[in-house]
Amino acid sequence: MSHKLTVKDLLDRKEQLKGRQKRRATLYVESLDGEIVIEEPSHAIALESLEMAQSESDRADKHVVYHCVVEPNLKDPELQRAFGCAEPVDIVDMIFRPGEIAAISGHALQLAGYGQGVRKIDEVVKN
Repeated sequence: MSHKLTVKDLLDRKEQLKGRQKRRATLYVESLDGEIVIEEPSHAIALESLEMAQSESDRADKHVVYHCVVEPNLKDPELQRAFGCAEPVDIVDMIFRPGEIAAISGHALQLAGYGQGVRKIDEVVKN
């Protein structure tokens, strides 16, 4: 059961909240028959992606995947050269299938709390 947070609760958790590490998750990618490690996006990456999603949702997903897949390192120069990437984010399309890109992006954003972690508590009004 949850309780209402107070200033004292937040002060008691100050060090924990300030020192919080980025959350990570391991995902299995069927087309590659292997696992990748993703990390929650920074606030800046999440905002950039949400802004991109207004006009180009597939570009936004690729942006999130490029920045949030930490193992293997999609930013590795050797990998980029081997695949002949004109733009660094091109590696995402070359490695993952379209549905996988959207799923990986969704998982990364969930790690940062987007779309989960907060829910409305309805109060019943008695007559």
